[in-house]
Amino acid sequence: MKTEKKENVITIYLEGRIDSTNAPDIDNEIMDTLSQNEGAVPVFDASDLEYISSAGLRVLMKVRKTLEQPVDVVEVSSEIYDIFETTGFTDLLNVEKKLKEISVDGLELIGAGGYGSVYRIDDETIVKVYHEGVSRDFVESEKESSKDAFKFGIPTAISFNTVKVGSQYGVIYELFNAKTMAQLITDDPSRLQELGVKMALKLKELHQIEVPADKGFADRKDILRDFISQLAGVLTADEIGKMNALLDSIPDRNTFLHGDYNSKNIMLQDDEILLIDLGDAAYGHPIFDVAMLMLAYVVLPNSQVLDEASRRHLLGFDPELAPKMWGTMCGTYFGVQSPEEIEAITKQIMPLMFFYVAFQGFTTGRSTPEVTAQHIIREKLMPLLDAGVQLKLDF
Repeated sequence: MKTEKKENVITIYLEGRIDSTNAPDIDNEIMDTLSQNEGAVPVFDASDLEYISSAGLRVLMKVRKTLEQPVDVVEVSSEIYDIFETTGFTDLLNVEKKLKEISVDGLELIGAGGYGSVYRIDDETIVKVYHEGVSRDFVESEKESSKDAFKFGIPTAISFNTVKVGSQYGVIYELFNAKTMAQLITDDPSRLQELGVKMALKLKELHQIEVPADKGFADRKDILRDFISQLAGVLTADEIGKMNALLDSIPDRNTFLHGDYNSKNIMLQDDEILLIDLGDAAYGHPIFDVAMLMLAYVVLPNSQVLDEASRRHLLGFDPELAPKMWGTMCGTYFGVQSPEEIEAITKQIMPLMFFYVAFQGFTTGRSTPEVTAQHIIREKLMPLLDAGVQLKLDF
């Protein structure tokens, strides 16, 4: 029996047919493997399993009872999954279906963000391919979040199958002839104001939705407090206290928050806006979403650590157009027109925006704890907090 050990996980490969004729021998091999790798977590890979009878299922149940916990069985074909499901073993073991494998070679790249890239498969479907290292659990969680959000009125694209793209995971969505806002702006920059207004009005509409308590979305404050706690080793107690105080000053809300609302994650289909990225969805005060807008359209285009090609890639369109996009969306969202009013609002939101710069850099792995603490929190955020800049919270 083939096995493979990596760190604290021992993968045991189930192959061919397992029935009453060979189940006892396989049982002995598995038990010997577990005995020789005491403390390791077993995972059964069924990618080459052709058939399993009740005798084989009892072998896996014996492992479950021995370990006193559910056992993972992965890469299960549809035919084998049906056996597990029919016998009720999907309730007793963690059984994961083998995913369909696809290639994005030659497909049109229509968007890219912090967690992955989006490709057009055909006129009806797209696939979001997550970056290397993003777990299947995260992918499945985001897919389920999209479904839950759709049920209570969030205009999300309808998600279908989870797939494999090489060693990465992806999710297929149904989107007929849709383009991202970033694509549309790139195709025709004269539409920027029209599309910016449409995006801002949709964001205000989303911020009228209250998240039901049973939908499993997290409180944005809790997420950010956890981030602060992870920097305890490089920040002083005073700095941590000031960052927590900033969060304390923001009123609690149950408002739906997209978490990364920008032109790459928003698609237009028959003049209807649809969202394709809910990995950062949460609930809280709307200022959290507005601060993320500023990160996308105020900070990113002026980044000194990214070259122009990288800024364009992350933004999705010409970085020189970003100030106009921010002005259009800020003015529309808050109902103001003059540059002076927009500038005043921008300054008020600046502390939380730099908080998000630190959060995004750290959580995406683009910045180390030390760099985050010194060059973002101490050099950018703390001077604003020490100067007493008050957040705009009257909305």
